[in-house]
Amino acid sequence: MATSTLTGQVQEGGQARERRMAQNLYSPRVRLGNWNEDIYLEEELMKDFLEKREKGQLLIQRNRRLKENLLRPMQLSISEDGYVHCGDKVMLVNSDYPETEAHLVLGGDLSLCMTPDEIQAHLSDELEVPCGLSAAQTKIPVGRNTFIILSEDRNAMGQVLRYGQNFCLAITGGFEGKMLYLSSDHRTLLKSSKRSWLQEVYLTDEVSYLNCWQAAFLDPQLRLEYEGYPIPANAKVIINHCHTNRGLAAHRHLFLSTYFGKEAEVAAHTHLDSHRVEKPRNHWMLVTGNPRKDLSTMLDLPKPPAEDSRALEQATKALEQAVDPGVQ
Repeated sequence: MATSTLTGQVQEGGQARERRMAQNLYSPRVRLGNWNEDIYLEEELMKDFLEKREKGQLLIQRNRRLKENLLRPMQLSISEDGYVHCGDKVMLVNSDYPETEAHLVLGGDLSLCMTPDEIQAHLSDELEVPCGLSAAQTKIPVGRNTFIILSEDRNAMGQVLRYGQNFCLAITGGFEGKMLYLSSDHRTLLKSSKRSWLQEVYLTDEVSYLNCWQAAFLDPQLRLEYEGYPIPANAKVIINHCHTNRGLAAHRHLFLSTYFGKEAEVAAHTHLDSHRVEKPRNHWMLVTGNPRKDLSTMLDLPKPPAEDSRALEQATKALEQAVDPGVQ
């Protein structure tokens, strides 16, 4: 019994000594496995990283260039005669209004913006075609929301834009030598807006009849009378797509998670009320620049002061005396 106990202690002591020898043998300086291949792999990865950094091909560098171009400050055209002209740089703004059909909405003035796909934006520093659109809470003219008005006749630059006249809305996105056009087409099972499943609006570099739009007077009862009249700058109009006869609409109640945060969906659909009149979702303004300040819009102008109540009362009394001279 004593012999077996002693033998077990000797074996345990030998195993412990072997473990200590193994720990001392395989120190951090000992190279195990394919250590040479691992070293070469690390060197190749570092070499590839430095080469991409010198050429500006790193993911963070691409994203920075894309964001700088899309958010590059732009100067809007200043209207001297109060009208919109072909060749003007404008912002398309859906002005704020009380939305009664939904509880959660994106309030404030919303401008039509270029919205690249979030995944593609992380993979490339160039604009992917077709490119999406959205409505964002921004009043500052930048590369992603500044549009150029173009007529079908390229020689009509500088001429006044009129109601019922075909025109195109182009955008560069802050890039040089890049021109995309606001387009739309009939809805299909494979092609529609993301949230409402209505007719999609997108940006493309192909020039076709799908790029053509028309502006209509806001009041439908006076629409025919204003056909052919110049379009005032910063006035509410209806923008209809020529091929599908659908109105450009901003859906404040349908949110999109974009590269720049939460924004509203934009689609081509005419929303009519019970009187067959377009709802505020279809109301847009062609906003021009503010001549008083740089990089600002006419929306920044202060509102005129309210009329003096005493002057209004005096005018009311004068009118009453003219109707009935016996009134004191």
